[in-house]
Amino acid sequence: MKLATTTISSIEFHGKISLVIFMAECPLKCPFCHNGEMIKTGEEVSLSEVFKIIDNDLDYIDAIVISGGEPLSQLKDLKEILLYSKSLLLETKLDTSGVYPDRLKEIINLVDYIAIDVKAPFNKYKKLAGVDISEDLGKSIEIANNSKNTYVECRTTYIPSLLSCKDIKEIAININCDEYTIQQFRNQNVADKTLQGLENPNPNELKQIAKEVKKYFKVVKVKTSEFGCEVVDSV
Repeated sequence: MKLATTTISSIEFHGKISLVIFMAECPLKCPFCHNGEMIKTGEEVSLSEVFKIIDNDLDYIDAIVISGGEPLSQLKDLKEILLYSKSLLLETKLDTSGVYPDRLKEIINLVDYIAIDVKAPFNKYKKLAGVDISEDLGKSIEIANNSKNTYVECRTTYIPSLLSCKDIKEIAININCDEYTIQQFRNQNVADKTLQGLENPNPNELKQIAKEVKKYFKVVKVKTSEFGCEVVDSV
């Protein structure tokens, strides 16, 4: 498999200390991707090497988070990692763009928590992600919601020049999930260098947008570099 890197995190899986495994490869071409270089420079490793990393951290972790890139690009290896994690009684989380609904269906019963990136309103996917995957995204969200034992988070990175408050409302109206997170755009290490000149959105601006869509979800959060992940109330 192609592995980008691994790290220990206390914030990627709510209430859990997790080993985050970043798998390389992704079919999308998002100009605001901040993992672009990491995805391209993935290292070929064996599954046994990945299992050894998990074993070495077992005393310190409660969960495995598999991110990327797009983990479902490497379905066979992803499934083996999830099965191994489950055999060790670790909880599992998957980060995905929703681009491969048929592949997601194969492994969703092994996933306790799924975070699905909704990058834009469905009618703007071609412009923002370089590929129109809106139909596949919709199917993926439906598959995740139909999995009784899987907690579903949808999340959108708010880029000031590419998205508006109206766009976030459009997204909110057309998705269904347990939790919706609006993430702060970060102008460092983005794939499109012209976006490095953009200012990172103000946390208060993001909170105001979050309040506008709170009525559509049980839980709405804002994630910023200044304050981390915060639950937003409607008032």
